[in-house]
Amino acid sequence: MHMVATPNRKMQRVLQFSMGLTLAYVVATFVFGIRAHSLALISEAGHNVSDLLAIILSFVAVYFQARPATEEKTFGYQRAGVLAAFVNAIMLVVLSVWIAIAAIHRLDVPVAVQPKLMMYVAAAGVLMNGTVATLLWRFSGDVNIRSVFLHMLGDTLSTAAVIAGGAAILFTGMTWIDPALSIIIAAMILWSSIGIVRETLNILLEGTPRNLQLAAVRNAMESVEGVVNVHDLHIWSLGSHSRALASHVTIPEMPMSECSSILEAINCALRERFHIHHTTIQFETRGCETTHGCSAPPQLEAVGAHDHHHGHSHSH
Repeated sequence: MHMVATPNRKMQRVLQFSMGLTLAYVVATFVFGIRAHSLALISEAGHNVSDLLAIILSFVAVYFQARPATEEKTFGYQRAGVLAAFVNAIMLVVLSVWIAIAAIHRLDVPVAVQPKLMMYVAAAGVLMNGTVATLLWRFSGDVNIRSVFLHMLGDTLSTAAVIAGGAAILFTGMTWIDPALSIIIAAMILWSSIGIVRETLNILLEGTPRNLQLAAVRNAMESVEGVVNVHDLHIWSLGSHSRALASHVTIPEMPMSECSSILEAINCALRERFHIHHTTIQFETRGCETTHGCSAPPQLEAVGAHDHHHGHSHSH
């Protein structure tokens, strides 16, 4: 438990610090955005409000993830962070659409902006967002923290764009640059959010983890000596790091003592090659055509059935 707690405490401290900085910057960008009549700055404030919510959600998720499993929550709260990242990303998609609509309206009805004020506030923003992004980068292996890190990285880049836009308006006097920047910022937010929506949705829908091929796992299991075939194979993510596997494994009839060495070899292969630590493996000596209770993915049914009929003629 202590091994989990220490990185978690560090993560919580980083998130608390990030919350304070972001809140101060949200207030500043909104107030100065109104004073400078800059939609790019106001959209930055909006972007940062979503960041603030993202950090708060992640903070709550990190707190929950550290809690142990209970009888009601047998896997603990490993998905809390994934759920937080999903909610975050959905909010960002909505925000990016709102910014784009406001910017298109602003292109139609131009407003004079104060470029110098835009640049000063944006410069402070680059500093703030860059600091938070750097702090979070160390923990970005976690999808929950990565969703916040991507927010912050996107913010750093979009705030730098606001500085460039301010300079361009100052030298050319073209006010359309401000809403045009807002549209680019909105596109960036949308692009990073959709990636997180897809990744978190895959985990929440019990999808096979990214970067993992079901066929490769099956081959590794079937290459263990004594395994006739592997079917009813399911792999899913508990959280952004932990993976679980459940499978039926057909083996020849043998004494119990020999079964345990096959099981150990399978688990060893799964741990070392695929980082799967949580496994439920059911041994069978006959194919599943005699026992009902298989739920193999549809495209594997044909392969499974073929293997079952010829199961005993196989020798590995």
